[in-house]
Amino acid sequence: MSGESSSNQGGETEERKICANGGSVQTETVEAKLDAGNIDEAESALREGLSLNSEEARALLGRLEYQRGNVEAALGVFEGIDLEDAIQRLQSCSTEKIHKKSGLSGPHLGANLVLEAIYLKTKSLQKLNRIKDAAEECKRVLDAVEKIFPQGIPEAFVDTKLQETISRAVELLPQLWAEAGSYHEAIASYRRALLTHWNLDNDSCARIQTNFAVFLLYGGIEAVSPSTATQVDGTYNPKSNIEEAILLLMICMRKFSLGKAKWDPAVVEHLTFALSLCNQTPILAKQMEEVIPGVIHRVDLWKNLALCFSAIGHRKTALDLLKKALHKHEKPDDITSLLLAAKICSEDSSFAAEGIEYAHRAVSCSKNGNEHLQGVCLRVLGLCYGKQASISASDYERSRLQSEALKSLDEAITFDPENSDLVFELGIQYAMQRNLNNALRLAKQYIDATGGSMLRGWRLLALILSAQQRFQEAEVVTDAALDETAKWDQGPLLRLKAKLRIAQSRHLDAIETYRHLLALIQAQKKSYAPLHSTHQIEDDRVNEYEVWQGLANLYSSLSRWKDAEICLGKARAIIECSSETLHTEGTIYQRRGEIDEALATYVNSLLIEATYVPSKICVGAIMSNRGLAMLPVARTLLSDALRLEPTNRMAWLHLGFVHKLDGRLSDAIDSFQAASMLEESDPIESFNSIL
Repeated sequence: MSGESSSNQGGETEERKICANGGSVQTETVEAKLDAGNIDEAESALREGLSLNSEEARALLGRLEYQRGNVEAALGVFEGIDLEDAIQRLQSCSTEKIHKKSGLSGPHLGANLVLEAIYLKTKSLQKLNRIKDAAEECKRVLDAVEKIFPQGIPEAFVDTKLQETISRAVELLPQLWAEAGSYHEAIASYRRALLTHWNLDNDSCARIQTNFAVFLLYGGIEAVSPSTATQVDGTYNPKSNIEEAILLLMICMRKFSLGKAKWDPAVVEHLTFALSLCNQTPILAKQMEEVIPGVIHRVDLWKNLALCFSAIGHRKTALDLLKKALHKHEKPDDITSLLLAAKICSEDSSFAAEGIEYAHRAVSCSKNGNEHLQGVCLRVLGLCYGKQASISASDYERSRLQSEALKSLDEAITFDPENSDLVFELGIQYAMQRNLNNALRLAKQYIDATGGSMLRGWRLLALILSAQQRFQEAEVVTDAALDETAKWDQGPLLRLKAKLRIAQSRHLDAIETYRHLLALIQAQKKSYAPLHSTHQIEDDRVNEYEVWQGLANLYSSLSRWKDAEICLGKARAIIECSSETLHTEGTIYQRRGEIDEALATYVNSLLIEATYVPSKICVGAIMSNRGLAMLPVARTLLSDALRLEPTNRMAWLHLGFVHKLDGRLSDAIDSFQAASMLEESDPIESFNSIL
């Protein structure tokens, strides 16, 4: 094998030599001739000293110039090399037995020198920013190798210089095409690299797979599925960029878990992104659990697994993992774990109190950090306070928690005033506390900040206007939002528009809007059926069950009993037995004057869901009309309803009637006053529906 060798003579001087075919030439001698511009003399010295032909000598000269950093000079030397002649010579002896220890010699040595020269020519062109020319030259190397070894590179070449050159060229070519903007050629080269028998080692193959996955994920071009001609029977054929990228990254993860390739943390990051796009975080969790212990620090592993489980709604599991990460013997002050735990708690009222504790710890830990991080901690703290306030049984405690929520969010916005999400969350908090003027200001600010591109901003604005009893203006806002919203995303707006029309006693217009909404749902089903289940469509777009429920309630209010029952039947076809459906059935009975049947149906609704507030209120109202003996029962039910929904106007109204019948006039006046105030600020839909 040719190359430069160094030897230390008695520890005094270091000699540099070029060796090949059992001979050697002093490197300094060749360099001196090159520096003097005597390229022919330098070539002659190598030919005579190393028994090389002209092309092999020029290959060595070019490599020497490249190693010295003389890229343009190296390119000039490489230009005259004949690759075809080298291919023919190597083809003629490609079947000869090659010993790994002895390496290449004779014709093999010459052909390898020429192939390496073309590869270095590629690198020279790349350094000179002639990317497309570099890609063409790199392709010449691989085309040549395929001519020499049509059945694949023999195992005997694995440890040779030739194999090293081939591996580098295979890895470089797709990157060059991508850099040149020839994306389809890049994709073809990546697939060629992975499907052709190049004898690549596991680390090289893993790097190519990772680079290809990165290109598919972030390249901005949709790759055509692999040709069926290249597929093996029974193998999986990916149908999109994301599917192919996930497949490649999971293959890499498998190699890591088996210890066949060097660990690359970037693979986990890319796989996390790809699987998150598909809502497949459980698969990501499984991949992480299979990683060899010690490769990922256990605290980082727990955090990543917590993210995976929280993404699919398994909050308890996620919190248990984070508690392990925050144990006093692990990293109790890790701000990422604290923030994630607090964020998960802020999404579930049953964990809200625990979330406040995590958020306070995060705020304390962030005080020595940057202002942005402190703002994030305060924001999560405000959300936890707001969630805890929503379930507080005490008016005083609820008021205190709401004040703390506003205080934290107001402070957070001083650190990050341009954060539109924070503006929205602060607007929601003001709206839920019926501070409608501030809520309206923030809703408009959010729409301006997002350019009207976010559906939730329009919905918040319309709900605030409806809470101010400005129904016509709210409908104008809803129509404006519909104009700005893609067809598939219009479901929540159409439902809101129907309710606004009902509030204005425009019942026929509301029915027409509901019909439009149902047509949209049917179109979505047909469009998304091959890719998604019905349940997924409803989660992402609009809930068909709620539409039928809304129509049933509307027909019931118009005493169109048959139409109402048909709509309830449609709702039951989607969810066979639910508190909401039974409650609607109960209202139909009640409006018909069938009170006993209505009461029985409301009770059945509560048996399914004990915390269903509308049924609690209706049962309480019916019981209050059944004599003084039933007033304590009615009071308990209505008080419990207010514990669950403190701003429920109907609960306050009926509680006022109970107090009046019981002779507690002062309490009755307070309850009626609360109901009156809430009626003046009651939105057409709950503000929580936007969250």
